[in-house]
Amino acid sequence: MTSHTDTTTPGAAAAAPGAGSMLALNNVEVIYDDVILVLRGLSLSVPEGKIVALLGSNGAGKSTTLKAVSGLLPSEHGEVTDGSVTFQGRDITRVDAAERVKLGMSLCMEGRHVFEHLTIAENLTAGAYTQKGSDEDLDLVYSYFPKLADMRSRVAGYLSGGEQQMLAIGRALMARPKLLMLDEPSLGLAPLLVQEIFGYIKRLNEERGLTVLVIEQNARRALEVADHGYIMEQGRIVLEGPARDLAENPDVKEFYLGLGEEGSRKSYRDVKHYKRRKRWL
Repeated sequence: MTSHTDTTTPGAAAAAPGAGSMLALNNVEVIYDDVILVLRGLSLSVPEGKIVALLGSNGAGKSTTLKAVSGLLPSEHGEVTDGSVTFQGRDITRVDAAERVKLGMSLCMEGRHVFEHLTIAENLTAGAYTQKGSDEDLDLVYSYFPKLADMRSRVAGYLSGGEQQMLAIGRALMARPKLLMLDEPSLGLAPLLVQEIFGYIKRLNEERGLTVLVIEQNARRALEVADHGYIMEQGRIVLEGPARDLAENPDVKEFYLGLGEEGSRKSYRDVKHYKRRKRWL
């Protein structure tokens, strides 16, 4: 496991990211409205065929990282002002979002964003607009999400949160992605549904070889399915390593998993000043 706080350069990667990776961010800086610095020299890589989890609290810069990868920053007056984003060895830093989808990148945005007035089947068909989706693609989605198959004629706006999340993932699969990106897939879901959704993600990775980058606040669940993890603080990567190692790291346990040492439950005042005690900061 690598701490990026060798403390002089907390945002630097332990090794040059990108070698042999499907996706790589190299010292990326993102600014909104020409003044607000959100990402501060962020570097990470997503190896082909692996699940990578990007963890952090609210405001750490996780969603901005996904927008930098998927090309959605310009729509929010954001811009990559330094560094580069590469996908399968190609620099895509200035490539627009639609072209990135054609290259094989699919994003499930936070909040699911299904087309509420369309049926499940129509939502899935809409997801295939770049690839001319076939019946085989639909059959594949229905094989992974049998609930969707049973309700294919139902209007999406009447689905539960968990069903809408399944539909959002299924719609992304219709574009035949090489890289699936998920922004807070557990948001607003009951624990059993969260377990079910992450089970689907793991199956797609193991059975289809799908490469996945998942952004999550539910660190415990994400680290259970991920191969590698990164932790963000204030626009920087501060800790990275194999998911299993991160899950056993005492600082990660305390600050992200709520598993401090027995008898060491912290008061609110202690928690408020937790940054002072993080060994990586």
